[in-house]
Amino acid sequence: MLTTLKQLMSYMGKRKFLLPMALITAIISTLVSLLPLVFIWLIINQLFSGNDLGFNYSVAQYAWWAMGMAISGIALYFFALMLSHLAAFRVETNMRRSAMKKIIHMPLGFFDNNTSGKIRKVIDDNASITHSFLAHQLPDLAGSMVAPLAAFVLIFVIDWRMGLATLVPIIISMLIMSFMMGKKGKHFMELYMTSLEEMNTEAIEYVRGIPVVKVFQQTVYSFKNFHNSIIRYRDMVIAYTNNCENPLSIYTVIIHGFAYLLIPLAVIIISFNGEVIPTIVNLLFYILITPLFASSIMKSMYLNQALGQAEEAVNRVNDLCSTPPLKPSSNPQSINDYNIDFKDVSFTYPGSKNKAVDSVSFSIPKGQTFAMVGESGSGKSTIAKLLPRFWDVDMGSVTIGGIDVKEVDHQELMKKVSFVFQSTRLFKTSLRENICYGKPSATEQEIEKAIHLAQCNEIIDRLPLGLETKIGTEGTYLSGGEQQRIALARAILKDAPIIVLDEATAFADPENEHLLQKAIKELTRGKTVLMIAHRLTSISNADKILVINQGTISESGSHEYLLASEGIYLRLWNEYQKAVNWTINRDIETVLQEVSEQDSREFTPLFINNKN
Repeated sequence: MLTTLKQLMSYMGKRKFLLPMALITAIISTLVSLLPLVFIWLIINQLFSGNDLGFNYSVAQYAWWAMGMAISGIALYFFALMLSHLAAFRVETNMRRSAMKKIIHMPLGFFDNNTSGKIRKVIDDNASITHSFLAHQLPDLAGSMVAPLAAFVLIFVIDWRMGLATLVPIIISMLIMSFMMGKKGKHFMELYMTSLEEMNTEAIEYVRGIPVVKVFQQTVYSFKNFHNSIIRYRDMVIAYTNNCENPLSIYTVIIHGFAYLLIPLAVIIISFNGEVIPTIVNLLFYILITPLFASSIMKSMYLNQALGQAEEAVNRVNDLCSTPPLKPSSNPQSINDYNIDFKDVSFTYPGSKNKAVDSVSFSIPKGQTFAMVGESGSGKSTIAKLLPRFWDVDMGSVTIGGIDVKEVDHQELMKKVSFVFQSTRLFKTSLRENICYGKPSATEQEIEKAIHLAQCNEIIDRLPLGLETKIGTEGTYLSGGEQQRIALARAILKDAPIIVLDEATAFADPENEHLLQKAIKELTRGKTVLMIAHRLTSISNADKILVINQGTISESGSHEYLLASEGIYLRLWNEYQKAVNWTINRDIETVLQEVSEQDSREFTPLFINNKN
């Protein structure tokens, strides 16, 4: 708990004093709120026995004191919550700011491994969890710790015999509670937070993919991952609930069973000393005050759970931000030449034991185009992403103009390298802003030239607002090929001397692919280019082709040389030609009907067996 509080306090800045003040005020509020019980006991004692215990007050005066203390306790508690809310808002805000500052400086490869849904869930939701803990539950925790101590003193001051009797159910209840909230409780909290993240990620991916799902009529199939995440969450919660059912039932009976001990004890006391009225008055006091113990223990259970959530929330934000940022150069150098060299480069993804790239070496002379081909997962994209420092190499070096990319200022490196990937990222803003993102100071003539070279004129001309049209729900949606052309216009406008293309035509239809190839030809004219493509016809004119296999270069050479070598490239070329010339010989309606029947057989039981 102290570690978690220390981490949360670090986000408060100059307002660290607010939280201690809130806790102290909450403690005073709890003590003041106990006083009405004392005054009620004094009233009962005076009414039944006529004994004012040395205080010369009337019943009415005791009643006024009781009401005044009750109101004061509420006011103090309100003030404590006001202070804790101010502290919690500061923590929540600074946690989000701190996390986003760290994420901005993460390697670009970090965003390949972490979806936007996951990042939003971890930062936003976990920051909200800490707010609830600090604003409400921590002040209650302070009060729930002090209230039993104060009540403990009172129960022994009034009658030590009845005080001992009340300890029996309290001790048993606390043992049961510690059993339920021990290691199993902490493990459950970890599983609970993980399940929420999984459901959130799957829900976002499902909703984003609804247009594609509807087109291919795969609703049931696409729901599978989301549905499974819900089922895993349900099974985990049910298992934990069943595990706590018996202990919690026993706890509930015992913690509310004070009367079963106190009443027989009162009868025994009366039989021994004959003091009927004082004993009954004391019994009434204990019946009034013992529910406080039950309430405090129950609060402690919820607060312990809240503390576990807050601790897990802080840990998850820290884990997300634990990826080290790219190490800046102590003596940054400028790039004056644009030939590229990979020298004995090896790289392993964080958390993996197998090398994604293993001792790769090649050189791209300035102005030439090198292409990489290979099977999926062979390491092509990883090699390409090491050039703009999506990740830093583990061994070897990547140099531009003889200068290691690690020694180049990150902003300059981004200016010198343009990259277009198969998963194009366009912002939900105007087309103009998307195109100008690489060069905000571009003139109107430069923008028009980039649009023309990227074959985007027909896209712009058919939109009523032209370049001012927004992408998304407030404007228009573009096809995959159209998005790629907008991305290429952005890259052309940036006019970087080095180009990295990773499956830039992957999602294009034949018409868009032809236009994209023309745009790519303009983009790469006179530039140093490293490109990846599955459509081998698009790279047949490359200056050199590198065949990547399991993270290494198996073959290299021109298109004609590699075909004559009769190696991996020839096999890939033949497979590509077969795919291009492939035709459907069976009736398409029969195929679709068989697929539909198979999906129904596979997924219908999924819903029948999980009706609950």
